[in-house]
Amino acid sequence: MVVNRPRHARRQGCEVGTRPDEPRTDEDLLGEVAAGDRGALRQLYERHAPWLVLRLSRRCADPGLVEEVIQDTFVGVWKGAKRYRGQGEVAAWIWGIGIRRLIDRLRRHPAPIPVAAQSREVMTSAEDQVLLGVEFGDLGAALNRLSPELRAVMQATVLDGLTTKEAGRLLGIPQGTVKTRLMRARAELREVLA
Repeated sequence: MVVNRPRHARRQGCEVGTRPDEPRTDEDLLGEVAAGDRGALRQLYERHAPWLVLRLSRRCADPGLVEEVIQDTFVGVWKGAKRYRGQGEVAAWIWGIGIRRLIDRLRRHPAPIPVAAQSREVMTSAEDQVLLGVEFGDLGAALNRLSPELRAVMQATVLDGLTTKEAGRLLGIPQGTVKTRLMRARAELREVLA
């Protein structure tokens, strides 16, 4: 079936019902990336790379490594755009690619432990101490006892610092479900750690 578009829409390359000045959605851009449009990939990069850098930098203090992971992430977006099924937000899908790329890099090439100079002592930041305690202490063991769904919510909200809305987008679940799972996870953690 051929749809006759209005003359102004044909002239400006628009679909019926959209105005040329309306920004394209992430889903539209990702569909165009899947069709091989590099310009759409550039727009996704410009839209999402800044917040992705900030979030990945919370996990890795090496800006060079974070930049490499960002590049790998958008190569992954380019190669995997056809596999996106429309479940959840595109931003959450991109975050999933980015965090997996960072974890893979850190597993293959763990960050070297700084060697203290003889005259100076290396100070570990409070945040690093807390994260080490979370990963290897009693809290880490308690987190590992949680179901994967509850652990994912705790990871996204507490460790990654996301809002419940952002966590919902990332995990592909409603914000209310995030709140409920977070409440259940905290209750289970209180019980285990008491």
